[in-house]
Amino acid sequence: MSGPADTVWLILLVVSVGAWLGGYLTMPVVARAASATLTPQDRVAFFRALGRAYLPVGGAALALALVSGAALLRGRRPDALLVTTALTAAALVAALAFGVVQARRMTRLRQAAGAAPSDAALRERVGRGAKAAVMLRALIGLLSLALVVLGCLLLG
Repeated sequence: MSGPADTVWLILLVVSVGAWLGGYLTMPVVARAASATLTPQDRVAFFRALGRAYLPVGGAALALALVSGAALLRGRRPDALLVTTALTAAALVAALAFGVVQARRMTRLRQAAGAAPSDAALRERVGRGAKAAVMLRALIGLLSLALVVLGCLLLG
């Protein structure tokens, strides 16, 4: 680090990464509690509201982490590690965007399944979509972790 501005960028990076990962890691706990206490229709409504409330917070934290990380790396000559980090960050943003679209699609699908509980084909689509959502959340988690590791290597 070369001065006070870099110290501010580093503080912003640490806080924003903490907010992003903390929120991300909290979601499975919330999902488990919601599954244990809410009806399927109430869960759909709860997660729809949670997603709409959390997306601006989590999205801002991720954006600030990416911006502050980039600010700390300004002037660094491109190398394989920097390119890998940039590609990982782009993949994370793309996966997150896909996840938002997928979550909204699943909300509509679950609402339809709640309105037609005897529709086996619809229940099967919900099940397949839920499995895909788990895989996508795992990918987002892995990309987030990889980005933290790569960032530490770059800044360390």
